[in-house]
Formats: sequence, structure tokens, C-alpha cells
Amino acid sequence: MDSVGIHRPRNLGWARAAALLYGDWGTSKAYVIGLAFVAAGFSSFPIILAVCALTGLVAYNYIIVCKNFPDGGGVYSAAREQSRVLAVLGSLLLVANFTVTAAMSGWAAMSYFGIPKEYFKVATMGFILLIGVINFFGPKHSGSLAVTFAVPMLVVVVSIIALSMPHLTLTHLQPLTGTFGHTWVAFVGVILALSGVEAIANLTGVMKLDAGSTPENPSVLSTARKSIWPVAAEVILGTILLAWAMLSLPHQLTEAMKLRFEDMLRFLGEHYGAATFGPQFGQIFGLFIGLVVGLLLLSAVNTAISALIGLIYMLARDREMPMPFTKLNVHGVPRLPLAVAAILPVLLVLIADNLHTLADLYAIGVVGAITVNLGSCCFNRRLQLQWWERGIMVVTFLVLFAVEITIAKTSANALFFVACVLGVGFALRWWAMKHAGFETIIIKREFAAAVSNDRATQFRPNLTPGQSILVAARGLTPVLRFAMEEAKFRQGNLYVLYIKELAVNLPGPLANLERPRWQDDHQAAEIMYAMIKLGQEIGVAVIPVYVVSENSAATILDISATIGADVLMLGSSHRTKLVHLLKGNVITEVARSLPENIQLVIHS
Repeated sequence: MDSVGIHRPRNLGWARAAALLYGDWGTSKAYVIGLAFVAAGFSSFPIILAVCALTGLVAYNYIIVCKNFPDGGGVYSAAREQSRVLAVLGSLLLVANFTVTAAMSGWAAMSYFGIPKEYFKVATMGFILLIGVINFFGPKHSGSLAVTFAVPMLVVVVSIIALSMPHLTLTHLQPLTGTFGHTWVAFVGVILALSGVEAIANLTGVMKLDAGSTPENPSVLSTARKSIWPVAAEVILGTILLAWAMLSLPHQLTEAMKLRFEDMLRFLGEHYGAATFGPQFGQIFGLFIGLVVGLLLLSAVNTAISALIGLIYMLARDREMPMPFTKLNVHGVPRLPLAVAAILPVLLVLIADNLHTLADLYAIGVVGAITVNLGSCCFNRRLQLQWWERGIMVVTFLVLFAVEITIAKTSANALFFVACVLGVGFALRWWAMKHAGFETIIIKREFAAAVSNDRATQFRPNLTPGQSILVAARGLTPVLRFAMEEAKFRQGNLYVLYIKELAVNLPGPLANLERPRWQDDHQAAEIMYAMIKLGQEIGVAVIPVYVVSENSAATILDISATIGADVLMLGSSHRTKLVHLLKGNVITEVARSLPENIQLVIHS
């Protein structure tokens, strides 16, 4: 074999990607229509239609983003091609977004569960902290909950719309009153329907490739289009029809609707269920709606916390945040990012009065992140955009920029909140760069090119703490001790890789029956338990990595790239057994295909 390719596994089909997107984006209906009613009452229908139109426009733009960033097109990736500072700005806006998402989704979940008002704060904070504790033990496949409850949520939406169909009317609608400025502010206040759309761009790196494309020239346009449009259609049509059902209720229920704006879907289910099948059915149907929507909202809390952990860790690994943020616990979860992700939403809940207060803080983050993403793309000449694609993206960017400015102008709390996030974030970035020895200077492009070509910099020692070491071994060999010493010296994380060689091709239905566990492999368990215990004694985070593979070289390379290892160590207990351990020419294959930024150490 001449070379070994290194690629992230692309196993995310359009259906599962759509379900993951729906788990976040689809929850917006749970609070958007209620907030719209509070903002404009029975004259809110045109505002909701305008929000839905903007939602469809943003969905189209994100298909373009996914097409041009097949390896991950979130705001950080898109903005980084323009400026590192702009990329950090967009990421910090996402930090604000995820923080408020966790707080607001948790609060709304308590409303749908029917928790008494006096216990809202305590219950919401308790659930957020509980989810934080669960995340301490590693990823719990947060997307799985969203996928699980996507179908029940869709059933809930369709059922409410079906029950309300005989009662839909336009007689209760009222025309908009006031100036354009007043209407625009009301429109900006219910822009929350854009919630979650940024998530799909971050999934392109693991989406299944389109037919005819290759890992070297990937394309996920078809997969992204199939993922986004069904969810966008459901969000838009569902929001419009549910809003119509809400505005078809008699005006005598105005006060009750304002009191129940936080769980408007449950209120609609109770009312139309009782009107169709009697009060008892309405009550039972309302409980069912509360359970399904509440659980989906809690899964959104989990998704937001997990995304916040990953975002902060990614910034730290890219040297944009202090290196202590890369420190992992024994389960491989970043310690400080986990604490931040759990504490920030709790603090917001603590100071919030109701869902409306949290909604005021929410839009400035999500709209800001989308604005930075689309702005970075539409002004990036490297992207091969058609003229109409760039034109539509520019128009969308300008509208969202106007929305962001309006939020900053009309909501002092939102402006103060995002200013705090940006201020603390950029202060941490300054501290991280100062601590790493970076200075901010302005030089000409010619001089910068000359400096970048200085070969002497290639020999500068890398003494930055927090480096990751990957060691591959089949027994308790000296290379493990050497790797532990290096991890302690470098103040980094030690990944211990054990490859269970498999020379049999299992049939498709049998290949994925059960994920292999190192605890069930006697030889692997002996190594892992010994290394974990030793790591605890000397203060080194040891992360076991157990893989069943028929190609050791490809596996080592793939794991090295996936975890972002700084050093790869290979070795055995006896010099003559090294080649036998790694099956002939494995070392040659690894050395030939290993990226230049990963050091290779062969210990014998």
C-alpha cells in the first residue's frame, strides 16, 4: 500500500442529520408563538409570517454554507478565513447563544412539565446542574435524545393542528397598529425561530458524501439540502399553522393566553382537545404534550451544554483561549469548559424573572453568530458562489445585521449580557496569547512573508503545556512508562491506544451488533487499569482508546488526527519484537503518512 488516507468517518445520513437539526430548531415553536402573542397580541400574525419568511431565507443560505464548507462550516470555520479575531467574535456570540439556549430551554421545559411557578428557578437550575454532572462522565450522545423525541414532537404538532382545523378562523385577527419602527421592534422581538440553524453547518464534516464525490474532493450539498429543507418546511409551516390556531381562540381568553405564553403549545392542546373530545381528553392530551415537549427541551439543554463544552475546548486547542481549558478529566471531558457550560446557564436562570427575560438575551447571540457566518461567506472571494447566491446572502446578511443593531439599541439587558461575554472572552484570549509569548504588532505584508519563511523557527522547542500524547502498545512495555513521563513533563493528556487486530470480515448485520469495550478484553484491561491508576497517582489524565481493526497503520493515523495528537509514540518491550508488534511495515506506513504537525517517537 503506497499511502494511508486520514479522514473523519462520514456516517451521518441526511435523515439523522435532519433529526439532530430538528431537535434544536424544532423546539423554537415551543416558545416563539407565545412570545409573539405577548409582543403583539391578536395582531401578531403578519409578524410571525415575516419571521417565517426570514427563517426560510436563512435556511437557503445555510445550504450554500454547507456546500462551500464540506468539512465543517460553523461560524468559526467560515470567519477564520477572513480573520482570527472575527472567528473568535463569532464563537463568543455562539457561547452567548448556547448559554441562553440552555437556560431558556430548561425554563420552558419546567413550564411544559407543569412545575409550580414558585419552584421554576430551583427546578431549572437543578436540571441544568444534573445534566452538567451527567456530562462529567463523557459524551452521552446528546443527539440521540433529540432523534428519539423528534417523531413524538412531530406527532404533537400535527395533532394540535388537526384538532384546531375545524376552528381556524380569520375573524379574530387584528391589523397591525403603530409605526414601522414599532412593528420592526416587535418583529425583532420574536426572531427566535432562527434558533438552532447554526448547528447544521457544524455537521458537514461527518455527513455522508454525495454520489460521485471523494474524501479528497468532498461534496455534501445533496445531503445538506435533504437535511435542511424538510426541517425548515416543518418549522415554517408548523409555526404558521400553530400561530393561526392560537389566534383563532376567542378574545375572552386573552388573559389566560398571556399567563400561559411559556407553554402555549400545551395550552392549545388542552383547549382544542377539550373542544373536540371533551375536557378529560384535553387534560390528558395536555399532559402528553407537556411530557414530549418538555423532554425534547431538556435534550436541547444537554445539546447546548455539550456544544458549549466543545466550542470552548476547540478555542483553547487553537490557542485562542488559555491552555488550562484543554485539561481533561479521567473520562476525557474538558474540566473548565464543563464547569463554565454548567454554571453560566444557572447564573442566567438565577437572575431571570421569566421566559421573556431570557428571550431578550437570546436573540443577540444567535442572530450575531449567523450574521458573522453569512457576512464572512458573502465577502469571501475564495468561495465559488453564483451571483444570485452571493446576492441573496448579502441581502440576508444586511437584514440580520439590522436586526442585531436593533436588539443592541432596544434591549439594554441583551447588550450588557453580550458585552460581558465578549469582554471576558477577549480578555481570556489576550491572557492566553500573552502567556504563550505572542505580541500584537503591525507589519507590512512583504516583511510578514519574509518572516514566515525563516526556517530557524522550525527548530523552536514546543514547551506549551497541555500537549496530547498518543501511545500505542500491546503490553506493559517501557514505552508506556516513557509516555507517562512525557505527559507529566508536558502537562498534557495521555491517550493509550490498544488495537485489537481482526483479520476476519464480519457480515454487515453482525459487524455493528455491539461496540467493543476494553473492559471485556483481558490484555487491554490489564494495560488500561494500570495506566489509569498510575496516571491518578502522578496527576496525568489517561484516556483509554480501544479499537478493533484489521489495518493497524490506518487506525493509528486516523486516531492521531481525530484527537489532535501532538506526539505519537510506538514501541515494545524488546527491540526485536517491534516489527512483529506492528505487523511488518506498519511503522513505515505510519511514518510516511503521519502529518508533519505530529511528532513520531519510536521507543525500544
